Amino acid sequence: MAMLRLAISTRGQGLYEFTDAARDFLRGSGVDEGVMTVFVRHTSCSLLIQENADPSVQTDLKAFFRRLVPPTTDPAMDWIIHRDEGPDDMPAHIKASLLPVSLSIPFAEGRLLLGTWQGIYLFEHRDSPHRREVVFHV
Repeated sequence: MAMLRLAISTRGQGLYEFTDAARDFLRGSGVDEGVMTVFVRHTSCSLLIQENADPSVQTDLKAFFRRLVPPTTDPAMDWIIHRDEGPDDMPAHIKASLLPVSLSIPFAEGRLLLGTWQGIYLFEHRDSPHRREVVFHV
């Protein structure tokens, strides 16, 4: 078994790919076959396996979730009580409750069994920059 904590610096809402870091960790783990668990240690971001070829997919995902859960300054969100940390905070918690905070990715012969166009992403739901910690475990 092996474990690594990876820090990811974000610059605001968006998807941040870290597939190469996961591959590097797996190569160095000495484990050839099994399942890698990826876990993010925060409540206002999430993890996704998503297409990594066309950046418009990321643009559309970000736009979809902003429409689905707008900031608390939007009149449709006047029912929100938790507002102490800014208009993006509670919407970020809602988005993180809808999306995974952990992933299980099989691997064989020391290689992640991701599809051709799949990448591993941290989906930042807050507007301001953050330092996020992701844990890999095999």
